Amino acid sequence: MNLLKALLTVSGFTMLSRVTGLIREILIARMFGASQMTDAYNVAFRIPNLLRRLSAEGAFSQAFVPILAEFKSQRGAEATKSLVDSVATVMLWSLLTLTVLGVVGASGVVYVVATGLSREQQAFGAAVYMTRVMFSYITFISLTTLAAAILNTWKKFSLPAFAPVLLNVSFIVTALWIAPHLATPVYGLAYAVIFGGVVQLAIQIPALIKIGMLPRFGWSVLAALRNRGVKRVLAKMVPATLAVSVAQISLIINTNIASRLAQGSVSWLAYADRLMEFPTALLGVALGTILLPNLSKAHADADPVEYSALLDWGLRLTFLLALPCAVGLLVYAEPLTATLYQYGRFDATDVIMTSRALTAYGVGLIGLILIKILAPGFYAKQDIKTPVKIAIFVLCITQLSNLVFVPLFAHAGLSLSIGVGACMNAILLFVGLYRRGIYRPTAGWRLFFVQLFAACLILAGVLMWFVQNFDWIGLHDRPLARIALLGASLVVSAAVYFGALLAMGFRFGSFRKRTAA
Repeated sequence: MNLLKALLTVSGFTMLSRVTGLIREILIARMFGASQMTDAYNVAFRIPNLLRRLSAEGAFSQAFVPILAEFKSQRGAEATKSLVDSVATVMLWSLLTLTVLGVVGASGVVYVVATGLSREQQAFGAAVYMTRVMFSYITFISLTTLAAAILNTWKKFSLPAFAPVLLNVSFIVTALWIAPHLATPVYGLAYAVIFGGVVQLAIQIPALIKIGMLPRFGWSVLAALRNRGVKRVLAKMVPATLAVSVAQISLIINTNIASRLAQGSVSWLAYADRLMEFPTALLGVALGTILLPNLSKAHADADPVEYSALLDWGLRLTFLLALPCAVGLLVYAEPLTATLYQYGRFDATDVIMTSRALTAYGVGLIGLILIKILAPGFYAKQDIKTPVKIAIFVLCITQLSNLVFVPLFAHAGLSLSIGVGACMNAILLFVGLYRRGIYRPTAGWRLFFVQLFAACLILAGVLMWFVQNFDWIGLHDRPLARIALLGASLVVSAAVYFGALLAMGFRFGSFRKRTAA
């Protein structure tokens, strides 16, 4: 299998997902701005989203994929199918129970996550209602993640990467044609989440049938728990859940702090987060998706050389593409924010506040992406305890940083703290992999960094010229001209960056890498 081709495929669909997600955010910004009701929606959506990351994309994937890869490689189809069925049964009934508890206790959950929102009765009530509506999303998206984990292990990356597009399409359709006809328009966004969760799951069912791995749900959780593979997955999920919980606890604390700051702070952070997710998803999530099953196979095959080579390939590609993105967020935050969001009720103040948060995210972008590459180096070896210890330490660093940065930079201090913590996390993960001999850098890293640093300096100069010579907020009355200018400036900047690397003798062909199917 050609890893670069697989990465381009996943990144292409991820780009489509992020573009439609950006359209969704632009529509929300245009219709609702950064108001109390958008704060309520963002708080409500964050709760099932946090649980999704906790139970599905986080702890579950980290524990399940390496064991599933082992079963596929060594145990045969029957044992593998039995594992899938048993895991699906335990997951379904656990999620349904969690959903019922979440709906019943929604008001308490919202109060814990966003205490400051309770000062506004209307916004708090809206957040509670939308939380109840959206809580079942965790069931659909977690089962979607189970399907994606299975398909990725079978090297079927395209469909899982495409599925998130359907959630965004659901938002777009609802925002344009359903929400305006509701008594409380923002509630339409909550309904869109549920519909999007259903279609994301449904679209993957034919692919699971094709490979013979469509899960069969049983009625007895106890019978499913007797499967030895399930016991191993659950044993790995306990430390994995703790690891992911630490990150989500930090996010909950930050949301709570933001709800106590100026009105709109939660929304400003959410809009900045959407832009920051472009590079993290296209690089970090896409690379992590491809690396984890391939690393798991290399571990099952007892091939440490291939294991280290996969990590080296992922790290080099990350620095090549993530460094210019970080420069873009640091230098070009205001042009990006103004061009993409400054319409309707999203005013100049919102642009400035969102761009400050986006600039702060740029400080930690490399760390945020590197975590997605380095952590699978532990997960594929079924070592989850080490990332747990690191995550707990990083939680302390992040919250201590909040004590310093929030008084200085308000809501932007929260995103800066996340970036600082992410960089610390990435450094500690790298040190752990290196000291244990899991990863050994190949030759040429010093020249590689010199070339990237020089190209990024040139890139920063080009972007600064565009910032200083155009009034991006003032171009509000000429939206098409501003969009064209942004597009042209990004094309020129990309050409300058990659052209500078070519002029310095950089060899892009070295990133072609193949693995066994």
